[in-house]
Amino acid sequence: MQIASQYKMATDMSKRILVWFRNDLRLHDNEMLVEAIAKSDYILPVYFFDPRQFETTIYGTLKTGLIRTQFLLENVEALRESFRKLGGDILILTGKPEDHLPELVSTYEITEVYHHREVANEETAISTQVEDLLWKLKINLKHFIGHTLYNKEDLPFPIKDIPDVFTQFKKKTERDAVVKPCFLTPTEISFLTIADWGTMPVLNELLPNEKIDPLAQPILFKGGEVEAFKHLDDFLLTGEGMANANTIVKKNAVVANLSAWLAVGSLSPREVYWKLKESEANYGLKPYFGQIILGLLWRDYFRFMFKKYGNTFFKQEGFKQEAQATLPIQQSTALIQWKTANTGHVVVDSIMEELNTTGYINNSSRMLVAIYLITELKVNWIMGAAYFEEKLIDYNPASNWGNWANIAGVGNDQRLSASFSFEKQLKNFDPKGTYAQVIRA
Repeated sequence: MQIASQYKMATDMSKRILVWFRNDLRLHDNEMLVEAIAKSDYILPVYFFDPRQFETTIYGTLKTGLIRTQFLLENVEALRESFRKLGGDILILTGKPEDHLPELVSTYEITEVYHHREVANEETAISTQVEDLLWKLKINLKHFIGHTLYNKEDLPFPIKDIPDVFTQFKKKTERDAVVKPCFLTPTEISFLTIADWGTMPVLNELLPNEKIDPLAQPILFKGGEVEAFKHLDDFLLTGEGMANANTIVKKNAVVANLSAWLAVGSLSPREVYWKLKESEANYGLKPYFGQIILGLLWRDYFRFMFKKYGNTFFKQEGFKQEAQATLPIQQSTALIQWKTANTGHVVVDSIMEELNTTGYINNSSRMLVAIYLITELKVNWIMGAAYFEEKLIDYNPASNWGNWANIAGVGNDQRLSASFSFEKQLKNFDPKGTYAQVIRA
């Protein structure tokens, strides 16, 4: 669209900050947004549907599959509605940020751009390119970090010295670091005046080559802050969704898991933490509270590991020092059977069917089917990680690729990268052999 023709040019010399939203689709506990409001006269919220996020990868998988794309659309639409209730909107553009941001800055006389920094290589490369382009315009790209429970500056060690062993990281962090309070949710925002805030794309525009089944069952997760808080409140009161390896969760049940909203940033990990503490004070300590904190710490750990080691997690050899045989990266028959839930192993196939249908399986299920792919089918772990990237509604690069590397024996923590036994994991997962029968009932 012709951006310049749609802007009502102001005559004053007001300070205008462009707020570039990425995986931070919320108003609550959003330092970037709070600071932008405090330090500007007007803000311009922007979200890009970057076509690279919906392309086919070199592994023959989509970067973002149908279920997660639908969930993303819902979260962006929910954020837009939140801004509209405050008298504004969010500019929606389909395209690469580096192609549009310099023009937006010039057209709207932006004085500074705010965004949240990511840790995976593709996302950080985009930030670097944008930063370089804005620098030529003498505009600063200010980085914020709002995806973790603990801020990196509050950790008891610098990034380069973070323990590779998770238990050491957890012990020292819980002992010596503090979780900061949440930022207040804005109640008033001054927006730039825009004639056309852009139109939300639809599913088949983002994924034109994917067959969309109009009769497919609705996804189990609905996007947006309101829905996230609803699930969080139910979660803390009932523990629904905290299924362990031996608990059966029917695929058509309402799963009160929080990871999908955490992944797109419509729910803050600190909000989860402080809501948990509030619930504990009001209703007492519940046994699953510890599992919630543990999950948040694992998210932090892998994100900080990516910050420490960069792209090593994406390599076949990972952190292995010695030479080892590498498996081919290809669409083998065994891989296709695993993807399509046709391996002949009833538990594995049940889990993969659940993944393909809902976009979600719990951590024990993820580990079991990953071990099966690697140790039983002898398929390159990279192919499994790429398939999870496409299918998981709660996908984030650090947790996904970090976990797969560990299971494959090439992770940074060699204690976690010991050889895994599928039969042992299966016995722990489903000791009575009832999982497949119940999940398919």
